[in-house]
Amino acid sequence: MTATNHATVRQLSSTEAFERVPELSAILLDCVEGGASVSFMAPLSRDTADSFWNSVAHGVASGDRLLFVAEDAASGEAVGTVQVLLRFPENQPHRGEVAKMLVCRSWRRRGLGGQLMRAAESGALAKGKTLLVLDTASDDAERLYERLGWVRVGVVPNFALMPDGRPCSTTFYYKSLDHTPDVA
Repeated sequence: MTATNHATVRQLSSTEAFERVPELSAILLDCVEGGASVSFMAPLSRDTADSFWNSVAHGVASGDRLLFVAEDAASGEAVGTVQVLLRFPENQPHRGEVAKMLVCRSWRRRGLGGQLMRAAESGALAKGKTLLVLDTASDDAERLYERLGWVRVGVVPNFALMPDGRPCSTTFYYKSLDHTPDVA
């Protein structure tokens, strides 16, 4: 992968999501190979990654989720991604969930995670979502989320496994997008 310092982030249509499954799978494979706890165990097969991204594309087509991609400004190659899950029970029409914020290892520490998260927040707000939640393997991206104004709720020890099978803690966050006071 050729890495420049510039990337653009945009929302993908379902057609684009289906077309870009190989690129999205490459991002997921890179992250799992790098040790990211993102629901998959190592070694992750291309078929499993492709199946996951095809299901995501179906979710985009049905309106269940938004999918954003970060693209190398020079080549157009996908180098990062994030999703917003939109469908929840009828008593939670205002809520969305951020999922699978992934950045290729060669693109990390350049502000791309922040760009992806801001796009996800804007997209969620455009869909009428005023509260977002997310969870992350503890120590993974906590600094990023807190810098972006996410509020840490707490940590659950041994919640998930790292790709190599070691248990890891998970930290939960929320962010209010409408800036109204939280009700306790």
